[in-house]
Amino acid sequence: MIVEMRIDTLHPGTVSKFEERFREALPSRTKLSRLGAFWRTEIGTLNQVIHLWPYENLDDFARVRAAEVMLKDWPPKIGEYIVGQQCDLFTLAPFSPLIQPGQYGSVYDIRTETLVQGGIPHFISRWSERITERMKLSPLIATMHSEVGGLNKIVHIWGYKDMADREHIRAEAIRLGVWPLGTHDMGIVLRQEVMVVKPATFSPIL
Repeated sequence: MIVEMRIDTLHPGTVSKFEERFREALPSRTKLSRLGAFWRTEIGTLNQVIHLWPYENLDDFARVRAAEVMLKDWPPKIGEYIVGQQCDLFTLAPFSPLIQPGQYGSVYDIRTETLVQGGIPHFISRWSERITERMKLSPLIATMHSEVGGLNKIVHIWGYKDMADREHIRAEAIRLGVWPLGTHDMGIVLRQEVMVVKPATFSPIL
């Protein structure tokens, strides 16, 4: 599976207006392919929305992008709200769940690890050995590595019932020795970032 991850940075105070126009136009776009998730930031860079679009492969992505230009109601009329945009394509890791609709919590961590060049295979190998125990504590939505856009990136997304549950589970994972997953001692992680996000009402992942 290929995942398009788009991040729109908006003018302060316009996130709700952006979401409303996006929601109104969405039925036209989902005739071509499904929306995976739509979140707004609560912790991290504020006034951002993150939307995920899954595709079967790069050919499917190219087909949909070509068909988009024929849609009358897409893209939504949101240009006046946008400060900046980012788009990256990712491939799901072999152990990753597929991005499926469902209610996995009310808050989500989107964690990004930037690795040294050539570090992705080593990262995935180490996580493949240890991820099962961590997934018993809270749902993993996806783990994916960059293909187009910012290179040498791993993004992993976790669901939690609420902020208290997030703090409890993260502490429990450390106590049980199932977090972190043993990549820091390999010397391949250069930078780490985290966004805590909440879903829009129309997000397939709630």
